[in-house]
Amino acid sequence: MPNWQSDYIETNGLKLHYTRTGGNKPPFILTHGFSDDGLCWTPVAEVLAADYDVIMLDARGHGLSDGPEEGYGSLDYAADVAGVIEGLGLHKPLVLGHSMGAATALALAGTYPDLPGAILLEDPPPWWSAQAPVLTSAERRRRFGGRIVELKRKTAQELIDAQRILSPKWSEAELGPWAMSKVRLSFNVITTEQSTPVDWPNVVAKITCPALLITADPELGGIVTPEAAADFQGILPQAQVEHIGDAGHSIRREQFARYMEVVQAFLSDLK
Repeated sequence: MPNWQSDYIETNGLKLHYTRTGGNKPPFILTHGFSDDGLCWTPVAEVLAADYDVIMLDARGHGLSDGPEEGYGSLDYAADVAGVIEGLGLHKPLVLGHSMGAATALALAGTYPDLPGAILLEDPPPWWSAQAPVLTSAERRRRFGGRIVELKRKTAQELIDAQRILSPKWSEAELGPWAMSKVRLSFNVITTEQSTPVDWPNVVAKITCPALLITADPELGGIVTPEAAADFQGILPQAQVEHIGDAGHSIRREQFARYMEVVQAFLSDLK
């Protein structure tokens, strides 16, 4: 991380941590998935930093950010990103999110439509589609709680060794940040109740900025089906959809070169 800035910003009563590549360049915020943190974007940031001032944010409860006892819904995460944009004085930043972070980008663009310049979405939960019901807090705890407890019982090196076997397509550069994110994760992200429900079709319909939806193979773990992608474009006609094959939910980790081609082609079209 050559000369990258590690710092905190206060917003919504919280101290949120971010890592920033810096420079007099257009701002680009990266929002990570559940249980990851900002530095999980390091390989992507290393590519984007040539042209952008990249801000890798640790969401509340993740990384080095505060982990409050409540407020872990998409609208809460979006309000935090809005606070970061305003607090850092960023003008129309691009926002790229994965999974939970992609839902954050969607909520941001739908509830604060004047803030982002464009959003890029890596396999978000397709909650805009009737095919994808939102989990209750109890269902989330049952589905993810045991997994998180299991991960947090291991050392970073044990996590790296196990993940190297489970995910042979991942580069070595992905493993360390991924493992450390599990070590730093607050249990509050799984033990608290969900916040205000979101009317996702209405939120998506209010988005005015350009949008890119990146999908993967459902049979390999991708969560946006072709039908859900079609529903997305039905609600948001200006959205582009790009499918990357031979990849599951962590698309960039499994098909990094192709992923960056898709991202950079979209960014080129914005100029």
